[in-house]
Amino acid sequence: MSDDERAIRDVVDRWMAASRAGDTPAVLDLMTDDVIFMTPGREPFGKEQFAAQSASLKGMEIDGRADTVEIEVLGDRAWIRNRLDMTMTPAGGEPVHRASYTLTILKRCDDGRWRLFRDANLVT
Repeated sequence: MSDDERAIRDVVDRWMAASRAGDTPAVLDLMTDDVIFMTPGREPFGKEQFAAQSASLKGMEIDGRADTVEIEVLGDRAWIRNRLDMTMTPAGGEPVHRASYTLTILKRCDDGRWRLFRDANLVT
């Protein structure tokens, strides 16, 4: 496994750990300022909308994992395909389970770190 692949897997692991911990600032640090998310049934959105949506999940217990199925590094860009398996439980509510795939493009930034640049999340 190359250093780039290892660093990209680390981004995925850190994203999942920060999501479980409810650490939105840590998640936001793993994406570029011009990130674009595409999800079923809504217009693409960016970092500010992601932060606002995350704030609305306060008190939500999030658990899950991401299994990286493919990684391809192409210079200062890379794409990964992950299988997500997530359970979200609102305070005092019933758990909601979702599982599906994502296709993500990462960008090696000026500081040398890989960050999420584009994300097509097929989890519904």
